[in-house]
Amino acid sequence: MRLSTKGRYAVTAMLELTIRNQKGPVTLAEISEDQDISLSYLEQLFANLRKHGLVKGMRGPGGGYQLGKEPTEISVASIIMAVDEKVDVMKCKGEGNCHDGQKCITHNLWQSLSCQIYTFLDNISLQNLVDEHEETGTTEVLNQLG
Repeated sequence: MRLSTKGRYAVTAMLELTIRNQKGPVTLAEISEDQDISLSYLEQLFANLRKHGLVKGMRGPGGGYQLGKEPTEISVASIIMAVDEKVDVMKCKGEGNCHDGQKCITHNLWQSLSCQIYTFLDNISLQNLVDEHEETGTTEVLNQLG
């Protein structure tokens, strides 16, 4: 499985939002500058994240984005799924038509792997990432994800 730029950027942006959460709303321009992610790309990602309740926007002076839930309640899998990414290694995308319209002989293996990856990512919250890397410093954590 290869996680696309969309999924990696979404997780990176959400982690930055988590780290900066105590200071109030964070603008997409700040995240864009800090993480070197296109502002228009972030706007697209955050539209989906907002639709799924993972972030909430605050308008006006001092506005920006804040987490829509507690960092312990937001999993890496939920972020990836919110930006329309799939945690799936199957060639057939789960449809079972991978070999001349039939399931290939390794279909169940790849289906099981996809489930394991999803479970793994679903058990990692934003708070877990922050806690795990607190000793290494915020910048290193964000650079590792980006």
